[in-house]
Amino acid sequence: MIWREKIIELAKGAKDKPAKFGPDLEIPDFSVTDNLPRVQSLDELPKEVVDRGYSVGIDARGRRRLGTYFQYDHSVIYTWLEERGLAEVMSASEALKKYDWIRDYWWKAVPVDVDKYTAIAELNQTHGYFIRTIPEARLTLPIQACLFIGSQELVQCPHNIVIVEEGSELHLITGCAAHPTITKGLQIGISEFYVKRGATLTFTMIHGWTHGLDVRPRTGVIVESGGTFINNYICFYPVKTIQMYPTVYCIGKDSRARLISLICAYGDSIFDVGNAIILRGEGARSEITFRVIAKDKAQVITRGHIVGEAGKTKAHIDCRGLLLSEGAKIHAIPELEAKVEGTELTHEAAVGKIQEEQLYYLMTRGLTEEQATSLIVRGFLDVEILGLPDHLKAEMKRIAQLITEKAL
Repeated sequence: MIWREKIIELAKGAKDKPAKFGPDLEIPDFSVTDNLPRVQSLDELPKEVVDRGYSVGIDARGRRRLGTYFQYDHSVIYTWLEERGLAEVMSASEALKKYDWIRDYWWKAVPVDVDKYTAIAELNQTHGYFIRTIPEARLTLPIQACLFIGSQELVQCPHNIVIVEEGSELHLITGCAAHPTITKGLQIGISEFYVKRGATLTFTMIHGWTHGLDVRPRTGVIVESGGTFINNYICFYPVKTIQMYPTVYCIGKDSRARLISLICAYGDSIFDVGNAIILRGEGARSEITFRVIAKDKAQVITRGHIVGEAGKTKAHIDCRGLLLSEGAKIHAIPELEAKVEGTELTHEAAVGKIQEEQLYYLMTRGLTEEQATSLIVRGFLDVEILGLPDHLKAEMKRIAQLITEKAL
């Protein structure tokens, strides 16, 4: 594959290129785990792995799911699809071997030479999922994918490709997690999403890392005419550092993008998270929403950047942060860039502490200070997660409540 050789050369040229944002990392030596055996059911995995997966939205029995992809370290141990006529689920490595046309999607939404993390991911790729719908397929249940780190000092580099063909609908839930005993590791997940004409992709990403993990996701999305991309990002577990900046290109007329991030940072976690949306199609609409809670000595930077490059476009950024301790920091950075007439871009940002009046009012109603704080925090995070069926919305609220109470 000559085209792949060219990509590898670009990657080699960028392997020492630092990222634009976030703490720079020295890339550790890569440990490669032995190929783990495939399982017939996720219930065969150790209970702590199943429980960790469940905490990030992965149901081991596949209840109310249409398909499953599970990668443990560097091994794909389980794939399952209920209705093979509507979609396909496989390893991205398998897709590379199976389809010549994969070159049209490989490193097209995310350039391989963005920084050393994209470069390292190409030079050391370990699977990742490939999910594709057929045209006009309306998948009534979500497909779930889990990227799990279970070995100490592991570097995991999955490359994910999702193609939602014309007129189809897909709900994808991805849970990224580490075993609770992991104290050191790095995950560089590359994700490229392609939403074709009139298609809808609802993508919910839940991170369940540990204090010792450095995380560097790199995500690009291309939305064609009449397409809709909805992204829900949830992270209520600790992490050492995380830096990500997903970029959505609304290239088609009347394309849509909505990105929602719910973050609870505590301990000494460092978050540098952002979203960028480029409005290139006439009549495109977008919205970026951040809800951030920071406690202890956690540091959080949120970046929202919207660029209007076509007429009749409209977009809004909403960044709100809640500080729960003196040592925590939240820095909201909204950016609006209008390049043509006829684009309407707006933003609002607010960072502060819980108002004493709110606490006092709830405590006079019989709640303890801790109970009152927890109630306020849950209300602050209660942002409507669009595109999910009711039972999944309830599941997200359950996860948010359990982990928020643990964090507080």
